[in-house]
Amino acid sequence: MTWQLTLILFLVLGAEFVNGWTDAPNAIATVVSTRVLPIRTAVVMATLLNIAGALSGTAVAFTIGRGIVDSSMLGPGVIAAAMISLIMWSTLAAQFGIPTSESHALVAGLAGAALAVAGPEVLLFSGWVKVGVGLLLSSGVGFAASLILAKLVIFLTNHIPAQLSRKLFGRLQILSSLFMAYNHGMNDGQKFIGVFAMTLVMGGVLPKFSTPVWVILLCSITMGIGTSIGGLKIIRQVGMRMVDIRPWQGFAAESSAAMVIWGASMSGIPLSTTHTITTSIIGVAAAKNLKSGVRWRIAADIVLAWVLTFPLCGTLSFLIALLFKHLS
Repeated sequence: MTWQLTLILFLVLGAEFVNGWTDAPNAIATVVSTRVLPIRTAVVMATLLNIAGALSGTAVAFTIGRGIVDSSMLGPGVIAAAMISLIMWSTLAAQFGIPTSESHALVAGLAGAALAVAGPEVLLFSGWVKVGVGLLLSSGVGFAASLILAKLVIFLTNHIPAQLSRKLFGRLQILSSLFMAYNHGMNDGQKFIGVFAMTLVMGGVLPKFSTPVWVILLCSITMGIGTSIGGLKIIRQVGMRMVDIRPWQGFAAESSAAMVIWGASMSGIPLSTTHTITTSIIGVAAAKNLKSGVRWRIAADIVLAWVLTFPLCGTLSFLIALLFKHLS
């Protein structure tokens, strides 16, 4: 293994760390904002469940590693360009407490770098169909599912005393937050496992694409370390400043988001867990009061960051890959 390949693998782990640091906090934003769990307890829980989720399957890893770009036409420099653009964009956004989609940053970065090196024929149509489905699931379906579940909870608990409701849903929300953190690892954690394995294939370390146990463990633990640091600014922005939610809303948001993510993960569909939980939180808040339940200015800032992620990361990765190509 050359030093260049080793450096690129460290960049992949760096991106996985940033994923745990900036993206995983979304999984516990609601359980912290409703004060069901203290922040330290929630972070420890999210760390362990993210690792468990990443260890639970490989379907998403195979989609990222074999279905987005034709790796046989590319070299490890493409991975380096994609990881650098992802780390730069996600770290910048995190400083302002804005949750970005590492999933979209990853896919855009891979596409931009691949286009710079090999042209449009390197993109694989079947994988991009899954990316499109993931975008629909994470935004539209996440919002709709949480809105419907929240309306159902309102109907079923309309005559339950407020104190009893808070106690009941406080306990249920602990379970839903566990499920959400697990599914975050199951989808987001696997993406970088796929990238790591793809890099090993490009570097000749692996004869064909596979996900060895040591790769899964290394990437999972790296994401867990990032999660343990936690992005407090993001938790405050998503779970406290954008909406004011109660335990029953937190339960509805986490449950609906986790089910959407679980279904996508089982089908090998990489989606944005950030989009899914954020739109689910907006959905449960809107179910109570569409106009005043959500601070739409903050929501608009978050959506703007989502919209910018694809073109910015894709362009940045494209330029970095061109630079690497020129220097090689």
